[in-house]
Amino acid sequence: MRLRNKPWAKPLIDANPQYVVTEPEKFAGKWQERFEKEQPIFVEVGTGKGRFIVEMAEKYPDRNFIGLEMQTVAVGIALKKQLDAKLPNLQLVCANGSGLTEFFNEGEVFGIYLNFSDPWPKKRNEKRRLTYKTFLESYENVLNGDGRIEFKTDNRGLFEYSLCSMNEFGMHFDGVWLDLHDSEEAKENVMTEYEEKFSQKGQPIYKLTAHF
Repeated sequence: MRLRNKPWAKPLIDANPQYVVTEPEKFAGKWQERFEKEQPIFVEVGTGKGRFIVEMAEKYPDRNFIGLEMQTVAVGIALKKQLDAKLPNLQLVCANGSGLTEFFNEGEVFGIYLNFSDPWPKKRNEKRRLTYKTFLESYENVLNGDGRIEFKTDNRGLFEYSLCSMNEFGMHFDGVWLDLHDSEEAKENVMTEYEEKFSQKGQPIYKLTAHF
């Protein structure tokens, strides 16, 4: 969902280069330089307003997190959260998620989060879905050997598509949940803004974890 333009967003991003990267290709293989400590790197593709990635960085201080988002306004909103929290293990990236193999070296990432991605329901837009095979190829390239993908959505059609796409790609599933919030997995779950909104309406949240 595209956010309404906020004139303050870009100036705020420009004023805080310590937290936001706008040319991520310059840091391929050197992301640890952006963090206080050298720790495993986890990336959220499509970080939106940043609730998930900020709370994950707070919950797991022994990991480094990168929130990747193409919408400037969304990055600005996420940056406001980071300016309040000042987490040393969190960086934001304002860029398109299709460029992962340019942004990270092979095996540089330990985990990828895909949360409530645009379902692109029309067949002609299949290649834009973040679980389409070309995206899976890029995830496989940047993930290390034990790296996992975690995927959450409220859209059953996209969830079923993703299961099929990953299966056809030869991925292995570690877990599949058809109602995340009514499962043991919910105990450690960190929600996104969309997730809270949909779950409050009684909409089941679907989740899977998988590896190559």
